[in-house]
Amino acid sequence: MSDQTTTGGPTAIRLATAADVPAVKEVTDAAYRHYIERIGRVPAPMEADHAADVAAGRVYVTGEPVVGLVCVHAREDHLYLDNIAVRPDTKGTGLGRRLLEFVEDHARALELPEIRLYTNAMMWENQKIYPRFGYEFVERRIEGVYDRFHYRKRL
Repeated sequence: MSDQTTTGGPTAIRLATAADVPAVKEVTDAAYRHYIERIGRVPAPMEADHAADVAAGRVYVTGEPVVGLVCVHAREDHLYLDNIAVRPDTKGTGLGRRLLEFVEDHARALELPEIRLYTNAMMWENQKIYPRFGYEFVERRIEGVYDRFHYRKRL
């Protein structure tokens, strides 16, 4: 497997192109929209510059049409998982797991020793999910208007 694409079938994950930007926005909005009322504001991933992230080679998508994505940033000592989003109607199919496995494979291909991410303190579901996949809680931090739980996974 290359660091940009997995092979085969419906779970293939590929580097997003400019043509995918509307789908990236649509899937991200669908995945996060239900949190607006709970956290009292639009979640940060919904306000991201998806076109810039795609142009920078940070977004990987799966499905035709796109049903899931990750946005990652390679840093000097870790891979930062900025966004993982799946269409709500795909929950429970293993797609999120496959995307997290892709992120791990990508970090290893880049020879980065860990993955870091954060989630909003009001996104309780995520605080249960990430530890199940080997992420350890690092700290809770207020960053501007956001209250975030930071996690990392050492590879």
